[in-house]
Amino acid sequence: MNGTHESDHDAYEGDAYTGEDEEATGPGQERTFAALPPAQGRGFAVTWWGRAWLKALEDTALDGQQLKKGRKFAREGRVGAVSVRPGRITALVRDGDATYRSDVLLQELDAAEWDRFLGMAVERAGHIAALLDREMPPHLVEDAEAAGVELLPGIGDLDPECTCEAWDHCPHTAALCYQVARLLDQDPFVLLLMRGRGERRLLDELQIRIAARAEGHGPAGADGSSAVPVDDEGVPADEAFAARDILPPLPAPPPLPDAPGPAPSLDTETEPRAGIDPAALELLAADGAARAHRMLADALAPGHGHQPPPTLLTPRQDAVRLAAEARPAPWIAKRLAAGSRRSPAEFDAAVRAWRYGGVAALTVLEEEWVPDREALARARARIAAAWDEGERPALREEGNRWTSADGGVQLRFGPDGRWWPLREEDGRWVPAGPADEDPAAALGGSAPAEG
Repeated sequence: MNGTHESDHDAYEGDAYTGEDEEATGPGQERTFAALPPAQGRGFAVTWWGRAWLKALEDTALDGQQLKKGRKFAREGRVGAVSVRPGRITALVRDGDATYRSDVLLQELDAAEWDRFLGMAVERAGHIAALLDREMPPHLVEDAEAAGVELLPGIGDLDPECTCEAWDHCPHTAALCYQVARLLDQDPFVLLLMRGRGERRLLDELQIRIAARAEGHGPAGADGSSAVPVDDEGVPADEAFAARDILPPLPAPPPLPDAPGPAPSLDTETEPRAGIDPAALELLAADGAARAHRMLADALAPGHGHQPPPTLLTPRQDAVRLAAEARPAPWIAKRLAAGSRRSPAEFDAAVRAWRYGGVAALTVLEEEWVPDREALARARARIAAAWDEGERPALREEGNRWTSADGGVQLRFGPDGRWWPLREEDGRWVPAGPADEDPAAALGGSAPAEG
């Protein structure tokens, strides 16, 4: 006997679940899940709560052969779209040339039971976190049972109805239950909807109770009403902050590692794609680890929150930084020089500048800067006071640069008010030492020319 018309079958198959509740706040809420593919080579339940669902079925059914046949139907993909609503699940199941409408009924929780469940859930933040992660850990179910709420079905709780007119679980209702076990694996809210609450309504009620708890009010009443008036604008920020006390204390942050982690090795037997250089990638990974370690150290340092944010580097500057800090192989340094549009000699000078003073030294080396009248007056005063009478070297002033008479050394006054020493090498000015606020100390600390 065919218990449905073909038009009914089409309606159910076309009602695929889109991932959102067709949400209402009453018994009309419903979710419809598209037919699942055949389950060849896999069990019907992976999670412990999915297996608990099947145990309730298998402990209830009187005829094991009917269950076996239903399991075969589900495994072969004969169960159509599954409709889930409070107290009932429904699907069309194909059996040969016939199609049957099968329903399985499950008792809904009453208002008092939901009140106890919601009150229990807000007492432990882990319960809410588990539900948001689509999990139903044993301690959540155990705490619900202690509050007098049975979430998972027990023996005799799954009541079958089928148009094949069987009085017990038939292959069609069994196939539906096996298919629902797969849905429960993915989302325990399916079970909670069968018990009477859809996901959106349940989470809204939990949010109301968390806000009420933060304000010191009691839990919502058994009719679902809240002790705290809630408007459409959500929970005020100060109330949400006050609710932090319902969460367990956070553990102390882990200590700063002694050094960055080692870079991964990409030296494998598999040839890389054209244009991919494993050695260059390893260098970038090692540099990323070093920078992350340095940033974490800075963040953990006292007073970090009062420091200005670091200056963002341009690609040209970052190429110099990478070469100065990572000290790559010469062929990689050559690629960085070309990528930053510098000759090898210019790039070498830029790397030396970075090692002496980072972006400030690089800016003084490569960018022209003309001090304004006030800054220039300060620079001249420092030059005049830096040496005792008769000891000052002969210096020729030009812009922010003071060059020795023999043309071998130079001091550059930077925008930061410090003096940077440079030395002439092969007709090019190159950094010769770190900066100093005293021009005499900067010049005296410069390194000798390389020869």
